[in-house]
Amino acid sequence: MIQICYVKRFPAERSEELSEKRKDKKGRIFRSGEGQRPNGTYFYRYHRNGDKKWYYIYEPTLEALRKKEEEIQKDILDGIDYAGGEITVAELVDRYMNLRRGLKENSMRAYGTAIKRIHADPFGQRKIRSVKLSDGKGWFVALHDAGLKQNTIGIIQSVLRPAFEMAVDDDMIRKNPFKFKLSDVIPKDAYVRSALTKAQQERYLQFIRDYGKDNYYDDIVILLGTGLRVSELYGLTRADVDFDRRCIHIRKQLCRTADKPYFVAPPKTSSGNRSIPMTDAVYMAFRRVMERRGNPKVEMMVDGYSGFLFLDKDARPKVAMHLENYMRGMQRKYVKMYGKTLPAVTPHVLRHTFCTNAQQAMLDVKSLQYLMGHSTASVTLDVYTHSDFESAERAFRQIAQAL
Repeated sequence: MIQICYVKRFPAERSEELSEKRKDKKGRIFRSGEGQRPNGTYFYRYHRNGDKKWYYIYEPTLEALRKKEEEIQKDILDGIDYAGGEITVAELVDRYMNLRRGLKENSMRAYGTAIKRIHADPFGQRKIRSVKLSDGKGWFVALHDAGLKQNTIGIIQSVLRPAFEMAVDDDMIRKNPFKFKLSDVIPKDAYVRSALTKAQQERYLQFIRDYGKDNYYDDIVILLGTGLRVSELYGLTRADVDFDRRCIHIRKQLCRTADKPYFVAPPKTSSGNRSIPMTDAVYMAFRRVMERRGNPKVEMMVDGYSGFLFLDKDARPKVAMHLENYMRGMQRKYVKMYGKTLPAVTPHVLRHTFCTNAQQAMLDVKSLQYLMGHSTASVTLDVYTHSDFESAERAFRQIAQAL
């Protein structure tokens, strides 16, 4: 009987695994998957979990290669996608942002700037598996030393942190290198907005009344008396002001960007939908605005809304930029006439001042939070209010009898 033996042949690219005691140029025996290229560099090839495709890593020395092999094998045993960790920081951010939905236009603009910075920086080209906690902190420190403010770096972190968290959830890396408190690394260096004192409020309003032009006095009175965001003020239409009940309904804001001169957006947060009562001063300011506005021949419509209350000299709706530019010009005029006897006044300073006035008048925190349109009371108290000895003493005397 003739016995026939069949020999199974393997592709040439796998032949090195069948060779016994394969060695490098120094005579050291290779392990399975290892090899050496003609130029002397070493390689290791492996399969990812459930994947038949070959993946390669290269190192100049056998010692460095085997260190990487140990990491890969440990990751494979733990279900970590080592090859997935080979994508760059910029690629990971793009993948994460492509999955985001429902971002507001202002948020998209802020994130877009941060993403461009990540792409342009050499850090953005690093492999995500190579980024450690100290690397993330070190990069932020370098950005700060280069002149970036904490707030700007915070926006970058607000993109990187969830992107890397997604990579952790996808088993691409073990830990999130951006999961740290930014203030522990970068000092707070944002401009501190101080609320105006009662005397400063009166002096500023008198100055605007005496020397201001272009009909912005009532805009400032209303902001100071309501705490509205300037975009909320300029988003008001006829239907939003109830003179009978002396109430303002905040349902939207009117915004502007370089790409879109006008667009209507919902309030900044869901808590931004609110109704605000009018003081006598605010009521009279709205009456003057309505009288001055009149009835233009053509009412501009923005995203389905018309009848905006605050119009510029061309009968077009005002936006935040109009008031901000006006207040900067008035600030320069004030300094020229009286020196720096007033802090810089901006629309947001007026909002701070309203909140502080209400808090010092003993308005309860939940009502104040509602009027400000804040999502949490901590923002109201920690960011927007400023106390002093006189207000604390006054409040203490009011409760002293109950102590």
